[in-house]
Amino acid sequence: MDTLNQTRVTEFVFLGLTDNWVLEMLFFMAFSAIYVLTLLGNILIIIATVFTPSLHTPMYFFLSNLSFIDICHSSVTVPKMLEGLLLERKTISFDNCITQLFFLHLFACAEIFLLIIMAYDRYVAICTPLHYPNVMNMRVCVQLVFALWLGRTPPRPAGQTFLTIHLPYCGPNITDSYFCDVPLVIKLACTDTYLTGILIVFNSGTISLACFLAVVTSYMVILVSLRKHSAERRWKALSTCSAHFMVVALFFGPCIFIYTRPDTSFSIDKVVSVFYTVVTPLLNPFIYTLRNGEVKSAMKQLRQRQIFFMKSYT
Repeated sequence: MDTLNQTRVTEFVFLGLTDNWVLEMLFFMAFSAIYVLTLLGNILIIIATVFTPSLHTPMYFFLSNLSFIDICHSSVTVPKMLEGLLLERKTISFDNCITQLFFLHLFACAEIFLLIIMAYDRYVAICTPLHYPNVMNMRVCVQLVFALWLGRTPPRPAGQTFLTIHLPYCGPNITDSYFCDVPLVIKLACTDTYLTGILIVFNSGTISLACFLAVVTSYMVILVSLRKHSAERRWKALSTCSAHFMVVALFFGPCIFIYTRPDTSFSIDKVVSVFYTVVTPLLNPFIYTLRNGEVKSAMKQLRQRQIFFMKSYT
């Protein structure tokens, strides 16, 4: 044990996205712009939801929470990735690596459960509209979000972190990535991690797949029930549900691809990881604003208020 403690690695080295300096500079500029747009887009949705009375409904309450999660989710990995693009030697301390993978899974789990809640909200609103005010009032919505953060979300990342941190790491310490994630880190452990990999598949991959299938099933039920509604109501419901389902597919797709095979690596893994950690948090606000008239109207009202405030101030 003493020998193990003496040889335990204190940092991990990332190979990053590329070793070409020109590409690194191009990636730095592109991903910096994406990160800024991600922050601005999601912050605007939160502000619009808070300051627009017409958006004080369960659906937009959940949407603002999704925007908050996307801000946190992208902020876990993107700043460190941008720093690495400017450095020749990309390193992260062991403690910071464990912290990064914990919060990565914390916000990913939060998003999974929130997307399920949002799917349930749409199911109740469309399939049982008369019961919707009682079933999904704001009090219930707040309770669901509190349960999401305090009860449902923390155990999974805590379990992943516990499995990872108790493995022995005595070298090598180089990983072909730009961030710390459980499947990547356990490959560096100097012990057999087959059982740990199986637990990760169950804890992340299988649960992600099951949650995705549950959401797909709920939307199939919604599609069947829409046959009874008018054409106008069908179009409005389909517009809202299609936006939500696009977000679900964009989020669950990479999760299922990455976490159902922790022992296997493909050359496309980095591309999927970039899409999952960088691009998806940016796409969510655009998907909802471009396809949602109420959100676009709220954005216009915010701009008008800002212009009025500036004129009054001057």
